[in-house]
Amino acid sequence: MEPVHGYRRRLPRETERRIAAYIAEKESLFARFAARSEDGVRRHQRKPEDIRAKYSRDTDRIIHTKAYARYIDKTQVFYLVRNDHITHRVLHVQLVSKVARTIGRSLRLNEDLIEAIALGHDIGHIPYGHVGEACLSAICHRQKIGTFRHNVQSVRFLDEIEDRDLTLQVLDGILCHNGETYDSRLEPRMEKTWQTFDAETADILQHGGDHPPMTLEGCVVRFADTIAYIGRDIQDAVEVGLIDDRAEIPQRVRDVLGEENPTIIDTLIKDLIEQSESEDRAVIGYSREVAAALAELKRFNYDRIYHHPKVTAERAKIERMYDMVFTVFLEDLERERRNSAIYSDFIDAGWINPAYIRNATEPELVRDYIAGMTDRYFERRFREIVMPKKVDWRFSGHPSAGDAPF
Repeated sequence: MEPVHGYRRRLPRETERRIAAYIAEKESLFARFAARSEDGVRRHQRKPEDIRAKYSRDTDRIIHTKAYARYIDKTQVFYLVRNDHITHRVLHVQLVSKVARTIGRSLRLNEDLIEAIALGHDIGHIPYGHVGEACLSAICHRQKIGTFRHNVQSVRFLDEIEDRDLTLQVLDGILCHNGETYDSRLEPRMEKTWQTFDAETADILQHGGDHPPMTLEGCVVRFADTIAYIGRDIQDAVEVGLIDDRAEIPQRVRDVLGEENPTIIDTLIKDLIEQSESEDRAVIGYSREVAAALAELKRFNYDRIYHHPKVTAERAKIERMYDMVFTVFLEDLERERRNSAIYSDFIDAGWINPAYIRNATEPELVRDYIAGMTDRYFERRFREIVMPKKVDWRFSGHPSAGDAPF
C-alpha cells in the first residue's frame, strides 16, 4: 500500500491500473458515436483525475453542490399546492436521469455522462418555476443585466458561482437540455469547443432559442426531459383536480401514446430507441406518428394545465413579491447593510467562488441570490420584508425556559 499524503489516500498502482482497464474495456463496447471519458475536457483541470471516469466524477461534483441540495424544496408545475404527492424538482431530475439512462443503455451510450447532465440540468430553476423565471427575467431587463434563463443559470451555478470545474460535455448538455422545445429529431454538434460553448451561452441570453447538444448523450437527456414530465404533469393535474377525466386527452394521442403516465413513458422510450438505433448516423429521434402525437399532447398540456386559470391566478402577486424582494436586497447591497441575509446566506457564506463575487455587479449578485432560493426560503424572506418584526417577551435579555408567552 502506498503512503497516505495529507487526507488523500492512494490506491496501489496495480489496483488503479485494473480499474482504468475495466473502464476502458466497458467503454470499448459503446456505440460508435458515444462519448468517451478520454474526450472529456475541463476548463481549468486544477486536479488530476482519479479512479472515477470523468463524467462519473462530474456527477459526484454536482450532487455535492449547495445548489443541488436546494432541489428538495423547488416546485415543478403546481407551485402553490400543498400536496405531498405531486412532482417536485428533485423527483423530476431523478425521473429524467432514469429515463435517459434507460435509453442510453439501450443505445450503448455513456450512462455516466447522461446521469451528470440529467441531475444538473434544472439546478438553475427558481421559486415558482417558469412563472418565477418570467418575473425575474423582466426585472433583469429593467436592471440592464440581460435575460434570465434557467438553463444558463444552471451553468452559472456550476461553472461560476460554485466553480465545480465540470467537463465541457456535461455543461453543454445542461445548457442545451431544454425539454420545453419541440424536437422530433436531434443531431449533435460534436465539434464544439469552450469558445463555442461561451458563444452559445451568450446567444441564448441575447436571442433565446436553443442549440443542439454536442453529444448524443446530451440529446438523449433533452428528449428524456420531455418524456419525464409530459405524462407525469397529467398525472399531477388529475391529482390536484385540474383534469377530471383522462378522456379529455385527444383521441389520437390516446391511440398512439396511451393515456396513463407509465404507458406514455413506455411508448416514447421504445419508439425513440427503435428510431435511433444505428451505427451509421448520430441522430436521436421519434417516428413521424409518435412525434405528431407528442406535439399534440404538449399543446393539450399547455392549454389544460400550464395556462389553466387556476395555475396562473396568483401570478400578479408573485410578480409583486419578486419586485419587492429584488428591490430590498439590491438596496441592502448598495447601502452595505452587512446584517442582510444576502451577505450571511450568500456573499459571505463561504461556499461561493471569490472570483465570482469580485466580478459580479450588485444586480447580478441579487439575481443569483434569488435564483438559488427554494420556494419556502423565498417566502420567508418576503415575509420578513413586509411584516413588522416581533420580539420574544422583551426587547433585551432572554426569558428563561418555560417563561416565554404563547
